Amino acid sequence: MTSHTNSKLLCYICLLIFNYGIYAQETAIENITIGFIKQAREDLPKLSNIEIHPKDNGILGIQQGVIDNNGTAKFLGQNFSYKAEIIDIEAKPYSTFNNLYSQGIHHFVVDLNASALLQLVDQTKHLDVFFYNVGASDDHLRATQCRDNTYHLIPSYAMQADALAQYLIFKRWQDWFLVIGKRPADKNYAAAIRRSAKKFGASIVEEKVWDYGPDARRTAQADVPVFTQDIDYDVLIVADSVGEFGEYLLFRTWEPKLVAGTQGLYASTWHRTHEIWGAAQIQSRFQKNFKQRMTQTDYLAWAAMRSLGEAATRTRSLDHNTLFKYLSSQEFELAGYKGQKMTYRPWNHQLRQPILLVWENSLVSVSPQNQFLHQFSPLDTLGYDKPESKCN
Repeated sequence: MTSHTNSKLLCYICLLIFNYGIYAQETAIENITIGFIKQAREDLPKLSNIEIHPKDNGILGIQQGVIDNNGTAKFLGQNFSYKAEIIDIEAKPYSTFNNLYSQGIHHFVVDLNASALLQLVDQTKHLDVFFYNVGASDDHLRATQCRDNTYHLIPSYAMQADALAQYLIFKRWQDWFLVIGKRPADKNYAAAIRRSAKKFGASIVEEKVWDYGPDARRTAQADVPVFTQDIDYDVLIVADSVGEFGEYLLFRTWEPKLVAGTQGLYASTWHRTHEIWGAAQIQSRFQKNFKQRMTQTDYLAWAAMRSLGEAATRTRSLDHNTLFKYLSSQEFELAGYKGQKMTYRPWNHQLRQPILLVWENSLVSVSPQNQFLHQFSPLDTLGYDKPESKCN
């Protein structure tokens, strides 16, 4: 290549850089800030004296979503950011919401319990604001108490129970012994298990409430064999939402039996052992950025942020109403590292997604199982399908 050719190439590159600089100066950057409101929950029982439950669970997922969104948004003149607030367990979220709303925030990722979420949504129904639920699995939010401006990233109890039930039926482990804790969440999960048993043809041969003392570590070796004696079942299904006793049922039953439900083999949106379908990529990015593993709530918060990022890319807009409407359209789909496109159900705004079935350090399976078919999407075999929901 001659020196003359080199000079022409250099001038061409300089011209491109100069024109891009002018374009960048003339193109205004459009900003959107997402609010994240997280309410502290009841302290979970510690399975050991060194176990730590993070109070800021989900915030790192929001941060990862911002990083991923801005990788594309910068080429469209867009910029994503977030503001996170953690409120006390007894606090009402409205004042925190109002403070963020006054700063021009219209989209809120919320990690609240069901009653706090419904109260906040109903208090703000006169405003053009939108909520993305990453904390409440309660079925009534998808079946009878839907709200137009609320999307659900976290799977419902029905979705979790159906995912587990499909695998157990596939394995022909269809006689279940249901053990239930005393908390409302335990009862809600147990109701979902009963629904799944009826839906997929399993049989609940026995139900019992765990009514022993609060410290199962000291008494499980004596209590569990007696509690599970003289019952003929394939799988013990446990409904223990906070891990008060469920972990101590394993390896202590009267006969050598499987344990599943909220402990043992359980349904999860995300797990550190999930590495297929490109999941290892985001696992590695998250570990590199934050020096820790991505939790379920981190993943859900990331998915909420990425949903908005995908909508912004496709519509080339950060208008809040435009983004929200696009999420409900047939054009929207989210790549969630689970092997299938993820979309929102138009009748109740639940995110369709595969559910991981995991245990400790192992990914066992992914539901929906191949044997369960659906006229529209196999993902709709999990949770409340359109004919089952009173929402529209």
